[in-house]
Amino acid sequence: MKRGVNDIVETVLVGVVAVLLGAGGGYVARKRTAEAQIGSAEDEAKRIVAEAQAQGESKKKEALIEAKEEIHRQRQELDKDTRDRRQEISRQERRVVQKEENLDRKLDSIERKEEQLAKKEARISRTQAAVDEMHEQQKAELERIGGLTSEEARTLLMEEAEAELKHEKAIKIKEYEQQTKDEADKKAREILSIAIQRCAADHVAETTVSVVALPNDEMKGRIIGREGRNIRTLETLTGIDLIIDDTPEAVLLSGFDPVRREIARIALEKLIQDGRIHPARIEEMVEKAKREVDARIKEAGEQATFDTGVHGLHPELVRLLGRMRYRTSYGQNVLNHSVEVAHLAGMMAAELGCDVTLAKRAGLLHDIGKAIDHEVEGSHVQIGADLARKYRESKDVINAIESHHGDVEPTCVESVLVAAADAVSSARPGARRESLESYLKRLKSLEAIAESFEGVERCFAIQAGREIRVMVRPDKVDDAEATALAHNIVKKIEDELEYPGQIKATVIRETRVVDYAK
Repeated sequence: MKRGVNDIVETVLVGVVAVLLGAGGGYVARKRTAEAQIGSAEDEAKRIVAEAQAQGESKKKEALIEAKEEIHRQRQELDKDTRDRRQEISRQERRVVQKEENLDRKLDSIERKEEQLAKKEARISRTQAAVDEMHEQQKAELERIGGLTSEEARTLLMEEAEAELKHEKAIKIKEYEQQTKDEADKKAREILSIAIQRCAADHVAETTVSVVALPNDEMKGRIIGREGRNIRTLETLTGIDLIIDDTPEAVLLSGFDPVRREIARIALEKLIQDGRIHPARIEEMVEKAKREVDARIKEAGEQATFDTGVHGLHPELVRLLGRMRYRTSYGQNVLNHSVEVAHLAGMMAAELGCDVTLAKRAGLLHDIGKAIDHEVEGSHVQIGADLARKYRESKDVINAIESHHGDVEPTCVESVLVAAADAVSSARPGARRESLESYLKRLKSLEAIAESFEGVERCFAIQAGREIRVMVRPDKVDDAEATALAHNIVKKIEDELEYPGQIKATVIRETRVVDYAK
């Protein structure tokens, strides 16, 4: 029984020992495995740290290299800029030195000239003193010999001569004056009558209205546009008043400036022919019309020189002659008047045996100042003379321009002939209309008053002078200032102009933004 128990105890003990040994062996194995994993993780961590340190060193080196390169580049740019500035300073110093040397040379030259002038003045003074002394000696000797002073001798001789010749001189002068006057009047009448007969030009009264024919009355609505935008655009761009009334198939263009009226007429005819009428198209057609009018101006100037046989004019003078096609004086077309004066002066010069070419040239250019008299200060006579000098016309042509209204004395026969031809052309029946000219002057004065204010871009007198339409620059005049500007314009018109009825001042301020899709 005891032996059986002992065997059981031994068996249990062996089992326990086996279990303990198994547990201890597992623990040791797990510990070794854990230690191996920890060692591997530490190695990996060291490797990562080493790689990070290596990358950091590499990036640090790269940053240092880039910084050094940037410093080197900036240093090179600074050196180049410094060299350029030094070179520029050197050039400026050389120029300054050269200028100082030139000034020194000029000062030396001036000093030498002053010394020479002083010597000459001294010699002249000594010579003049010697001459005065000799004159006094001769005068005293003559008075001693004659027993009379110089004043007494002169008075005596004059009294005797006057007593002998007074009566005879008066008779001869009267005879010669009458004879010369009779012959001159007769010859002048013959020359003027021949010249006028040979130059029988027609006169057409200049008006302030143009008529544009329409293909049908439906076109009137298209010209007016939605809410009147088309007609407003055309009136704003040209400064011409469009009158669309019950007149069948016609539109009236009213304006005192013939150039503006012609531009508006051409633009409107092109729009009617094209059929596309809207603000953008209107602007395009107005620009085309302006170019066409410029071409017509040049053509009119060339035609005038061809008709009169005047050649060799400066191209700018030819262009100014063409502008006079759209300029009137008392209702008379200035270009037609100038051509007529050239023909009349040439014919009278031919009858008198004078220079026909010079007379025609001076006659054609005598009113050239009227082409720009609304742009330049001064009378058209002075402006024309200045233009002739600028473009190297002869002194006789310049004198004819200056003397055709009696501002200066004529220095040649051709100048007198130009003045006579101008008077004949102006005085012919139907040539001029005084009331129209005064009306046009009032409209120009109206526009000039509005243009005198700051911020005004352009302005137009419309409605026969009953309205002044003023376009202002939106960047210089705001809405409040536009209101004040209208009041100031009206006030100045009331103070400086005389006019019937009332004048409406309309100030237009428009902001337009344009961009393009590309």
